Amino acid sequence: MRVSVIVTMPARDTLRVASASAFTAAAAGLQIAEPTKKGGLILDPSFPALPLAAAAPDKISLLAASAENAPLFIARGTIEAEKILDVRTKSAGVQIFADPEVGLYPHCGPSPIGARADVEKLLSVPNLASKKLDGSRVAVAVMDTGINLAHLRKAGLKPSFDRTVFWAPSGVPRSPGAYPVDHGTMCAYDVLIAAPKATLLDFPILRSTTPGGSVMAGFLSDALLAFSYLRTAFTSPGWKYRGLVINNSWGMYHPSWDFPVGHPGRYSDNPNHPFNIITGTLARAGIDILFAAGNCGKNCPDGRCKSVTKHTITGANAHPEVLTLAACDMTDDRLGYSSQGPAIPGMAKQKPDLTAYSHFVGSEAFGAGTPDSGTSTACPVAAGCVAAIRTRLRPSKVAPAQLFQAFKTHAAPKPAPGWNGDYGAGIIRPVLVASHFGL
Repeated sequence: MRVSVIVTMPARDTLRVASASAFTAAAAGLQIAEPTKKGGLILDPSFPALPLAAAAPDKISLLAASAENAPLFIARGTIEAEKILDVRTKSAGVQIFADPEVGLYPHCGPSPIGARADVEKLLSVPNLASKKLDGSRVAVAVMDTGINLAHLRKAGLKPSFDRTVFWAPSGVPRSPGAYPVDHGTMCAYDVLIAAPKATLLDFPILRSTTPGGSVMAGFLSDALLAFSYLRTAFTSPGWKYRGLVINNSWGMYHPSWDFPVGHPGRYSDNPNHPFNIITGTLARAGIDILFAAGNCGKNCPDGRCKSVTKHTITGANAHPEVLTLAACDMTDDRLGYSSQGPAIPGMAKQKPDLTAYSHFVGSEAFGAGTPDSGTSTACPVAAGCVAAIRTRLRPSKVAPAQLFQAFKTHAAPKPAPGWNGDYGAGIIRPVLVASHFGL
């Protein structure tokens, strides 16, 4: 059996040329005519060469991540599964990394508690609106199963939507805003609670047709492509938004989805994995990136956790430069499925960072009366709060790291001041953040 892998290789002229046109009509993937001795590696011809800043996160710069200057380039390929353990060292500068399956973080549980109006009250959305913090001219990319605008409008929303900033995996229909009502529509709805005038961007990465993918699971390489596309869009002369927020309500459920412990190409606990590097590159460029903590909390973990409830915040969900969200209900009680910290050793230890609201009646994407649930909901609720602040606070003035620190400093402590593994720094309070910056 062959499995998907992410491949890095040293820069050369052919890679720079291919990368420069990665997101144009002339885009072309790479090919190896014959399987290599390195596990029979074959590159995916549909996957373009992507620039990678460096193999160590402390050397990341946006300039170094350009096609003209990148020291490394990324490709996708397949190797024979039984050879993974044999592929541990670089060969001619080529290195193999895990391209694990990732899953959404929904949760089906008890009856919902509260509704959208309750979330608006708890977040003081009218107060945000009075400060003109409504998400106007802030873009929020929803990395998920796709958005259904018709459903959002039927729910009474008037979403702003940009069809021109869009990317979908190979084989997925190019129909931004018109995907089946699903998890991505729920996330889009929840973004608009605190930031009703934010502009939604549709990135249906979890409709991947990479072998093994499905509507409920994708592969990390597709997220890597989407992040690379957004880096290109964000730095282009035509970028027209005050800020860019990326919502990621997905992650890895179980260690078996990754390379084995000790393999240099692992994702879970490896800051040098290409996806973790590119996440840091985008954050340092001024893009606010949020990830859900996961649904492997010890009280009632998702079945896909397979009873593993310790160190389940992994990979980019535990990246030091993203905001990682746990989930609570309308009474500020942590929801039992919300993954707890500390995160996996090797990544940022104090995760989750914050807690936001979930398990309320909102989008009804899964039927009348069903809750928006999981840390999948907490994440876009928080993304909307970040977008609201970005309405009047550009990343050129306050970098993502500074903004996230302010959110943590001004969270409502639970149960006491200081970080804890259940709530992080506490429950999100965006108006206090606005006051902190004089907005």
